[in-house]
Amino acid sequence: MTVSVRMEPLLEKRLEQAAQRRGITKSQFIIDAVERALGGNDPHALMLQAKAEMARDSRSADWAQCFAAESVRPYDTERSRADLIARLRAKHGLGAD
Repeated sequence: MTVSVRMEPLLEKRLEQAAQRRGITKSQFIIDAVERALGGNDPHALMLQAKAEMARDSRSADWAQCFAAESVRPYDTERSRADLIARLRAKHGLGAD
């Protein structure tokens, strides 16, 4: 179904820029905004719904046990960043500063 919307040129320019920053079309940006406004695409609501479903699931304790071994911070960003910089410096023949 096709829908036409009239808007001020400045607002349309802002729409174009916002869509471009997200790497999507203006149409998709508008569709996403309408879905959020109507409650169809709310990530927070989806998370709450998933948590409620997990609480009702008799196997939720089994799932919790499966993920219990995961650390709170599974990815050490500072160590990974330092490692990446060291590799790039070695690859490009740069010494440590």
